[in-house]
Amino acid sequence: MDWRRRVAERFREVNGEHPMTAADDAYVSGQFVTLDALCAASGRDADGVRRLMLDGRLPLPGYLRSDGAEMVPADLFALAERAGGVDALPGWFVGHWADPERGTAEWDAYLSGRYVCLRAVTPGSIRRKDELTAAIGAAPAEPDAGSAAWLDRLHALVDELDALEPAFTGYDRLRFGGPTSRDTCVDAVRARYPRRVSAGR
Repeated sequence: MDWRRRVAERFREVNGEHPMTAADDAYVSGQFVTLDALCAASGRDADGVRRLMLDGRLPLPGYLRSDGAEMVPADLFALAERAGGVDALPGWFVGHWADPERGTAEWDAYLSGRYVCLRAVTPGSIRRKDELTAAIGAAPAEPDAGSAAWLDRLHALVDELDALEPAFTGYDRLRFGGPTSRDTCVDAVRARYPRRVSAGR
């Protein structure tokens, strides 16, 4: 069985057919590692990991580089280790949400490999990103919108989200069908609501 080919097929089913440019390749090579290299470094069988991905027990690669390399986060196995193993990972992961239905939906999203929007993909960072993007989106409707205190609060939220998220690349805007959360909740907000000069930043 050609497990690499099957992972590539599943990846394209999830993400669609979009070309990776040289800039995309450079970005993902700087942010991620190849599955083969990570498995070699950690003493794991790469095809065994590919089978776990296809069985919905570990997330798919975040990207396929234009040379076909499966690009994964360096901490790909960290959550399973924290949970006590791959078998315990689903229940451990879903248990971080009070609503099991929401937790299951987040588990499915995690398995898709599309959580490239976070530097470290954990239940805590996923939840915090959701809280931050919701708060940033709601900020313009707050009663004191436009005030100095409001502006400082807004930039604190944006700075926290900025620290959670990587830069993204052009490929992401194609597969997600539009701007990324960094585009809308970090870059656009900073452009529309500049920092106060007196904020000391």
